[in-house]
Amino acid sequence: MMHTLIDWFGAAQGWLFETVVQPLVYRLDLVEYVDEAYEGTEWLLIGLLELALVFAVLRPLEALIPVHRIQDKWARWNDFTYTCIHRLGLVPIAMFLTLDPMVDWVAGQLRFEGVHPFNLENLLPENQPLIAFAVYLVVLDFFDYWYHRAEHQFHWWWGLHSLHHSQRNMNLWSDDRNHILDDILRDLAMASVALAIGVPPGQFVLLISFSRIVQSLQHANVRLHFGRIGERLLVSPRYHRMHHAIGIGHESHGKGTLGGCNFAVLFPIWDILFRTANFSPRFEETGVRDQLEHLDADGKLVPGQDYGRGFWAQQWLGVKRMLRYARHGAPA
Repeated sequence: MMHTLIDWFGAAQGWLFETVVQPLVYRLDLVEYVDEAYEGTEWLLIGLLELALVFAVLRPLEALIPVHRIQDKWARWNDFTYTCIHRLGLVPIAMFLTLDPMVDWVAGQLRFEGVHPFNLENLLPENQPLIAFAVYLVVLDFFDYWYHRAEHQFHWWWGLHSLHHSQRNMNLWSDDRNHILDDILRDLAMASVALAIGVPPGQFVLLISFSRIVQSLQHANVRLHFGRIGERLLVSPRYHRMHHAIGIGHESHGKGTLGGCNFAVLFPIWDILFRTANFSPRFEETGVRDQLEHLDADGKLVPGQDYGRGFWAQQWLGVKRMLRYARHGAPA
């Protein structure tokens, strides 16, 4: 069965490359990148399959057991734009393929000096691809946890990442609602870690794809949790929703202090170990506190901060927040 699926996927990749990608590469006079384009076709095809799977499974669930009624359908469509850019874009694989020659060069220099680079798979049983996949997944998720915490710790970084949290109508596409600079930084970090521990390119694509599918579930507008034990094994929609909760998920030690809870991307064990877990059994409203109207010291009603409505407005305002927060800190 598995071999059949692999054969089907290979045939589909070949057809897509020969029919669409390769002619485009020749037309753009980029023949020297034809090998990279073939690798990119694999990423593109996986992205298309992800979109189909996520929509087919999660959209009915959102209709059946929603947490809230979608008040702003345009915001959901805008999130879908982000998903298409990220899932069908080539940024993660481009990062990996760009860094790969650099890592090979460094490895060659180290071997010349008699130093052999580290490869995590050498510590595992031979011919056990599933075990290797699981270990790579856990290691990458550990680094992803700390990366995510950093986004909530440094003011300038929160200026970018707060765009992700500004969605008041969380839905199955909201996982990819990120500032493009934040996406590039994360993809660069994850590709660097993957190369450092010796993840093969084929494994890297599957690892990222698996993680993205699970994260789509986490952000879906579904009233779903995994039970007392399951909640501690895999991040659920309820658990991750607490991370997006206004005044809870991205604030610590009182109003306006960066931090929060439930930073784990896939496995809550990191939150448990480092004491950032919040297993409260509630489905909270999502967003950022400064989006809400509030009264100033004179009792005057002040409108909430504008995070933008469309893609380009959100990207531009994210840059402005990053620069402003770097100078003055995030608002209290």
